[in-house]
Amino acid sequence: MKFFIDTANLAQIKEAQDLGILDGVTTNPSLMAKEGITGKENIINHYKAICELVDGDVSAEVISTDFENMVKEGEELAALHEQIVVKVPMIKEGIKAINYFSKKGIRTNCTLVFSAGQALLAAKAGATYVSPFIGRLDDISTNGLNLIEEIRTVYDNYLFETQILAASVRHPMHINECALIGADVVTAPLSAITALLKHPLTDSGLEQFLADYNKGNK
Repeated sequence: MKFFIDTANLAQIKEAQDLGILDGVTTNPSLMAKEGITGKENIINHYKAICELVDGDVSAEVISTDFENMVKEGEELAALHEQIVVKVPMIKEGIKAINYFSKKGIRTNCTLVFSAGQALLAAKAGATYVSPFIGRLDDISTNGLNLIEEIRTVYDNYLFETQILAASVRHPMHINECALIGADVVTAPLSAITALLKHPLTDSGLEQFLADYNKGNK
């Protein structure tokens, strides 16, 4: 399973990259704004900076909701760097744009997916990635992980090459469960990724090993 980090913070991206496990980055206008990055030129320059920092795919989101402007924005974003994947919303015009980009050889990430039917349409249109938002489903008392299972079954039934990119991941159990289900990618905040390192038995075991070693060296 690929690990993407969901942030626009360069320091956090670098920390994940330094772990040696990072395969890519996802971000969006809200995450950009959280880092104080606003305005088209600043956002474009930030995408370039992210691409220079990591080796894998970097999802860059269009903000238009009509086909013509999605295409214009997407082509501009794709031209920034070979690592850019154009992030397109799951709406009617978005599916049309994904189909267009697919035929042009431009990779896409269909975002804001909340049903297996939406994921099926994205795959049919030729999306490179599909991003089901599991945490937001959990927020409305629906099990988001069930959606990952449904999409996995649909894609396996018909051998779609579209990769399932589990998004809106909130905690390490989300990551564990996505791996068990068979998500191709998980994108998560740094806190959820580094939480995978932690286990109380690891901490107590290491403490005991060090204590026993020090006894023999006194």
